[in-house]
Amino acid sequence: MVSKSTLRHGRLWTVFFSLVSLLWIYPLILVIINSFKKKAYISTETFSLPNAESYAGLENYRRGIDRTNLLVSFWWTIILTVGSVLLVLLCTSMCAWWIVRVNNKFAKLIYVLFLFNMIVPFQMIMFPLSKITDMLGLNTPWGLWVIYLGFGAGLAVFIFTGAVKSLPMEVEESAMIDGASVPQTFFRIILPMMKPTVMSVAILETMWIWNDFLLPYLTLDIRKYKTISIAVQYLKGGYGAVDLGAMMGCLVLAIIPVVVFYVLCQRYIVEGITTGAVKG
Repeated sequence: MVSKSTLRHGRLWTVFFSLVSLLWIYPLILVIINSFKKKAYISTETFSLPNAESYAGLENYRRGIDRTNLLVSFWWTIILTVGSVLLVLLCTSMCAWWIVRVNNKFAKLIYVLFLFNMIVPFQMIMFPLSKITDMLGLNTPWGLWVIYLGFGAGLAVFIFTGAVKSLPMEVEESAMIDGASVPQTFFRIILPMMKPTVMSVAILETMWIWNDFLLPYLTLDIRKYKTISIAVQYLKGGYGAVDLGAMMGCLVLAIIPVVVFYVLCQRYIVEGITTGAVKG
């Protein structure tokens, strides 16, 4: 039976983490509130709710969409995010399976290189990277798929490796005895068993790529392709002038897809990351 002191401590921790959660989402709430205000009131009445005088309705959203051509930017962002995430999931899951099952010195070296990829600061290579992408013709959304694969592979391989270590070898051996080829074993046996981890990695990579500004800005030909994060920057005018109303509206529209995706898939995060944490 749980003691009263344990229950009391549990309630205190619940209250504490609830307050911390509110602090985390408060900036998001402010963005939503200010997106419905006239731009003259956003700076002067930032923390207040819209009233009859300051309420702008959907005008900020309409102006933001028109000024940034946001629908086109949404399309390019979706192409970039979906293609990059699918490529990362496919390549890194197969690589992690190979590393764990082969388990020789060469495989261990490859694994260490993937871990090293996680600690290399992006600032060290961003200027050479922008030159190389122009030289190789990778300054397109589908060319950027390859670059995101390189930057996202370290964390993904690390997570997938832990998941593969927790899978029983007997299942793979049974499949191969039944005549399944290596690709069939992976796609029909291994990948479905790693579904929580796949969804977890997909969420992490999607949130990163969807919101990323610096890498697309340095590598994409922004005369043809603008992601949402780049398009929003065009709301800045000369001499530091910013259309805050339109920017708030665009930010809310940019946040909605990734928040919805996260809410739908959040139950996989803890399960996916902790898979294999004990074993191996």
